[in-house]
Amino acid sequence: MQAGDTALGGDRSPGMRMRDATMEDLASIVEIYNSIIPGRIVSADTEPVSVAQRLPWFYEHDPARRPIRVAEEDGEVVGWLSLGNFWDGRPAYYGTAEIGIYVKEGHRGKGIGGRMLDEAIRRAPDLGIKTLTAGAFAGNELSLRLFERFGFESWAYFPRVAELDGNEQDLVVLGLRP
Repeated sequence: MQAGDTALGGDRSPGMRMRDATMEDLASIVEIYNSIIPGRIVSADTEPVSVAQRLPWFYEHDPARRPIRVAEEDGEVVGWLSLGNFWDGRPAYYGTAEIGIYVKEGHRGKGIGGRMLDEAIRRAPDLGIKTLTAGAFAGNELSLRLFERFGFESWAYFPRVAELDGNEQDLVVLGLRP
């Protein structure tokens, strides 16, 4: 393993490791993200995004402070997480990060999301993060249960703040002080 790599063992994915994302991973990251958009339960995006559109987002992530990490199995990116700035990155919120976790179709339900979330929580203090936040649509029970299993609590509820295909969605904001 190289510096920044983390082995993710367990019976269901023994060859899994996590590492900082590189530019070469961006196409896989975008592919995984785009795969969840049609389901209308995970993302507020309504159309697929391009690699070019995600470049500014990729560059604003600093591995030492706000990393993008990929879960890799046999050389294939099977999931990713990002720790992003909270509330437009204003200085008073430096100790707070928003987490996003996405797993490739065909690899969901195998514990990858939980292992990525566990790593993010464990690494948070070393990244200067005192508070983690996450947003999930109220109907996204799998994500809500994942975060709650790791100690996240519901901190806010925004009724009908998103509209997808004519259906209004409620947003749950979860938080954790690792």
